[in-house]
Amino acid sequence: MTVTLRDVARAADVSIATASRALAGSSLTNHATQKHVIQVAAALGYRTNTFARALKTKRSRLIGLTVHNLENASFQVLASVVQTRMQALGYQVILSISADDPEQERNIFKTLVDHSVDGLIAVPNGANGAQLLAMEHADIPVICAVRRVEGATLESVLAGDLDGAYAGTKHLLDLGHRRIGLIVGMSDTTSGKERLAGYKRALQEAGLPIDPTLIQAGRYAPETGVVAANALLSMPGPPSALFVANHESSLGVLRVVSERGLSIPDDLSLLFYEDSPWFEWQRPAISVVDSGAAEMANLAVDRLVQRLSGVANSGREYRVGSRLIQRASCRAVEAH
Repeated sequence: MTVTLRDVARAADVSIATASRALAGSSLTNHATQKHVIQVAAALGYRTNTFARALKTKRSRLIGLTVHNLENASFQVLASVVQTRMQALGYQVILSISADDPEQERNIFKTLVDHSVDGLIAVPNGANGAQLLAMEHADIPVICAVRRVEGATLESVLAGDLDGAYAGTKHLLDLGHRRIGLIVGMSDTTSGKERLAGYKRALQEAGLPIDPTLIQAGRYAPETGVVAANALLSMPGPPSALFVANHESSLGVLRVVSERGLSIPDDLSLLFYEDSPWFEWQRPAISVVDSGAAEMANLAVDRLVQRLSGVANSGREYRVGSRLIQRASCRAVEAH
């Protein structure tokens, strides 16, 4: 039989109103009573009727989170931080994967609206800005993370990708590398565009020409790394260093390096973008430009919680700093 709120109240020896406030986390209930009611409810197997509560309170206690994939270490961190923090505040998180597909993302947003989510943290594709703005106008706060939506005034929490790519490229230049291959994401994404700009800026400051044959751009997938690394390493004058600024393509690059029998960093220096525990465990350990995924995730949650409490949306853009982590995959070029 279904356990009702009345059953919980009777077993906890409190009124139905007190039981309701305690399970909702109301500050009107003292901590000891709230803890007691929650324990009794758990023992009885009581589950809150989310939709009924949403009709009554206009709050579903559901939060949407959309990412492109779960291969990207930054998206894994984002999902973990958002779920942990929002659950601690009494919310459940609906995680959806868009596969970077505009139509799939559009359907996800419609489903989240149909489920009356209280708010959304989205790594947007960029093609559905109108839908996100419609959610904002329907009093569903939206926080964009990692990417912005061009032309839409939405609160965004982004990495310092231009500065990070600049710092990474400059690190390789300081080691004496002059032919630096870049594997980057698509130019219609925030990270792809800004990381390419940072790479170019560092080369220009060093007085070096921009060689388009050293730049490979593509989808965020391991296959991109395979195709791009093979193309760069098959050049008559191959690069002495690869800056892999397309995180998902990193595994593909490692595969090519292994298949070609290259020794890192003796034959080739490798620098990756966005850290992952795998990179530190790799031998040699891979140097990275860390984009600050945990900081981005926490700031996105902070902003969403503020919005849920009624703070108006200013459409502001927030940036989280990146940092270079030097390990063992880059070496100085010997002078000739």
